[in-house]
Amino acid sequence: MPYCKSCGEEIHRGAAFCPKCGARVEGATDLVLATWGERLVAYIIDTVLLGIAIGWLTLPGVRWMPHMWGAAVPNWIPFVDFGFRNVVYFVYWMFLEQMYGQSVGKMAMKIRVADLDGEPLSMQQAALQSIGKAFLLPLDCLLGWFLYPSKQQRLFNYLSETVVLKKLD
Repeated sequence: MPYCKSCGEEIHRGAAFCPKCGARVEGATDLVLATWGERLVAYIIDTVLLGIAIGWLTLPGVRWMPHMWGAAVPNWIPFVDFGFRNVVYFVYWMFLEQMYGQSVGKMAMKIRVADLDGEPLSMQQAALQSIGKAFLLPLDCLLGWFLYPSKQQRLFNYLSETVVLKKLD
């Protein structure tokens, strides 16, 4: 197996990035990381679309969901939100990014989520990286910005061994 030239970590064959330090592996395929700005715009598109859908479902007269869903969930914990909307976001991102590698926002921005080799996500990877985005986003991003700047990963991208790439056609 090859080893990273930056940190010496063993690298799986075909990997585009070192799993330890995030350095690009020489001779890897043409995988280009998406910028934080592209990812932010994709996130905004997703939350606006889902916000409209969830808002419509909770209108008076359309209210088919019990009013108390998420009412007992503690939202006083800093950087954490486990409300009903967040559960919807989690399910949305987990399934779309596992099935297609992209949410609607990522499709619009022409970016995708992949494992470190550029391959599609497993369901476990999709679920783990979606947890941070749906429930712990401020903490997830802040820790990722400081701990993993070379791969532009959120904390839960790092834990799930995923990266966000530009979709090259």
